[in-house]
Amino acid sequence: MDDPYQNNVSQQGGDREYPYQTDLPPREEDDAASDATEGHDEDEQMYEGEYQGIPHPDEIKEARRAARVEARRKARLAAQQEDGEELPEQYESIMEDCGHGRFQWTLFLALGLALMAEGVDGFVVGFVMPSAEKDMCISNADKGMLGLLVYVSMMVGAVLWGGLSDRLGRRKCLIYVLSIDVIFSFLSCFAQSYGFFLFFRICSGFGIGGSIPIVYTYYAEFLQVEKRGEHLSWLCMFWMLGGLYASFTAWGVIPHYGWGFVLGTEFQFHSWRIFIFLCIFPALAALVGVVLLPESPRFLLESSRHDEAWMILRQVHDTNWKAKGEPERVFTVSNIKTPLTQDDEFIEIQSDTGTAFQRWSVRHMTMLQQVMANILSLSAPELRLQGLFLVIVWFCLAFSYHGLGVWFPDMVKYMQYEEYETLVRVFHRERVEHFHFNFSLVNQVHREGEYIHDKFENIEIKSVKFEDSLFENCYFEDVRSTNTFFHNCTLKNTMFYNTDLWQEKFKGCRMENTTFLHPKKGCHLNFQEENDIVIYMVSFLGSLAVLPGNILSALFMDKIGRIKIIGGSMLASSACSFLLLLSFSQAAVICWQCLFYAVSVAAWNGVEVISVELYPSSKRGTAFGILNGVCKLAAILASFIFAAFIGVTKVVPIFLAFAALVCGGMLALKLPETRDKVLP
Repeated sequence: MDDPYQNNVSQQGGDREYPYQTDLPPREEDDAASDATEGHDEDEQMYEGEYQGIPHPDEIKEARRAARVEARRKARLAAQQEDGEELPEQYESIMEDCGHGRFQWTLFLALGLALMAEGVDGFVVGFVMPSAEKDMCISNADKGMLGLLVYVSMMVGAVLWGGLSDRLGRRKCLIYVLSIDVIFSFLSCFAQSYGFFLFFRICSGFGIGGSIPIVYTYYAEFLQVEKRGEHLSWLCMFWMLGGLYASFTAWGVIPHYGWGFVLGTEFQFHSWRIFIFLCIFPALAALVGVVLLPESPRFLLESSRHDEAWMILRQVHDTNWKAKGEPERVFTVSNIKTPLTQDDEFIEIQSDTGTAFQRWSVRHMTMLQQVMANILSLSAPELRLQGLFLVIVWFCLAFSYHGLGVWFPDMVKYMQYEEYETLVRVFHRERVEHFHFNFSLVNQVHREGEYIHDKFENIEIKSVKFEDSLFENCYFEDVRSTNTFFHNCTLKNTMFYNTDLWQEKFKGCRMENTTFLHPKKGCHLNFQEENDIVIYMVSFLGSLAVLPGNILSALFMDKIGRIKIIGGSMLASSACSFLLLLSFSQAAVICWQCLFYAVSVAAWNGVEVISVELYPSSKRGTAFGILNGVCKLAAILASFIFAAFIGVTKVVPIFLAFAALVCGGMLALKLPETRDKVLP
């Protein structure tokens, strides 16, 4: 017959199994009873040994039980301290035994698509804005706010999702990130108002902003030391592929305005919305791939989920060796040391009480507290100095890279504008009577002219200014205008029918008996001007230029070392930025842009690799998320500063980029080399 006491102790043990039966006191003591009390009611009789100070047998059993519990607690604490030192080396040995093969390449493809989705999202707003601002009548202030808020949401997403990946798991957080991006990017395709479009793009940015810290952390934990630097660098190439995909798709889709459709007067679906829809595909493909992949075993071990981690490691081992033609190889690891985590137990205790909403609140608030505690723990003395250096390096690299990334296409646009302005035709004091303008007016300035009984019908007026001119008894019908204005003009007995010439086009003008019928108020898109293929080509060539730098950095990351790669690349990039002072044409700007991107990409690969290798697994996602958030902050500041000097001077932006790269490159040489370190 089973011993009820033994069953009770086994139930108290929970999931952690211990040999309780061997620790039990002899059964004779359990059943001992005084002969003097035999046959009497225990409630009426007092234990006879109490007068001599002899403990009751029940008290002895409780004391022994408490001693065993305390002994097990001390053993677990000692094991936790020992595991903190041995787990990284043991895990590295297991990964070497698992080998590098089909499983890692499958993971590489799925995570690469997630990284590609982040690269695509970095280009979406910039490419669709010239079209979207016309379709939704977005003002310049709102346009700037859209770009700012999307980047802010990506910054917040990087920090939050990076921290959560250390608590919830790499795979689970990446699924959340990609799902949010897919859902809200899809909804933004159909948003007809600026408010909804802004909201959906902010939510999409919040999701995809967390992909970079999770992707690198996730992939690094399946790599052994000798493969880590090279294959993380290969993974960086997918960000370049994202830029190529976005540029090429925008180039081929957005200028074709007729590829959309219209339902009534309220719903419009033009080509730029098709472009956004096509940009969802990398994130959707990555989401499908990640759902089919397992969680990081290193994260599971840090969370004391030994059995799950062991099963995944065996899956990695069997997948790789079967693909190599050695299915007979057996996964020989039988035990993996795991540290204890008390935080998860605390959450489970709290979840057993209160209402469903209270349990949800306690669970998530506790999780956020743990994330904040993890963030604050990064300021520990052993991490403080190297963490500060790494933050500065990230900031300097991002500030110069993203700043010049804004400056290059804007500078090309400005040069195009200057070239266009040199071809302007000026008409002074012309007098035109009873004339029918049935041809387009392009790039002209008309000063002090007089137009009497003239008709402007079914034409386009592009980049034309009428200054101090008189329009009397004129008729405008079906006129489309772009960058056309009337300054200090007088309009008498003039009719405007079905034109987009409205109040904002007339500056300081005097109108007498002038009528506007069926005006086309708001914004109207001129795709020939707004979608210059040169801008798409600039982005495409800039993304393509990083290919040789990616290949070289991947091949030499483990041979030269991370520090030399970062420092050398940043200092070489500073020289390239300084040479931008010699760019006096569009072709020169594009050439220097390609050279700068090709050289600086090696530094990006290096800082991303070292950011993964420098921090312990329990803080890796959190630290990478903060560093990526710093990158987004630097990009926001740089985009405003560099854009402010377009058309003013190029000395200031180039000097700022040069100084940031030199500072970051010199400081990078102070970082510790992690080439031969196991993942802490």
